[in-house]
Amino acid sequence: MADVTVYTTDPCAFCTRAKQLLTKRGIAYREINLARDADGRAELTAKTGMLSFPQVIIDGELIGGFQETLAADKSGRLAALLAA
Repeated sequence: MADVTVYTTDPCAFCTRAKQLLTKRGIAYREINLARDADGRAELTAKTGMLSFPQVIIDGELIGGFQETLAADKSGRLAALLAA
């Protein structure tokens, strides 16, 4: 099973949509809400070099925000990453 992490914050409509997409596809994920987890900010910056939300990471590979995750879903890349 793939390791999926979603970095979010509050309030964030795109964060909510990214989580809804993953849930709809039956993809289990670990959420790190940076509004509540200050250490997560340093972790996100170290992994991605960015501090924008949401950020979806699958098995250490940055997928991106909601739009990038949606595009990966539509192209079949999301399913391929999860199947690997």
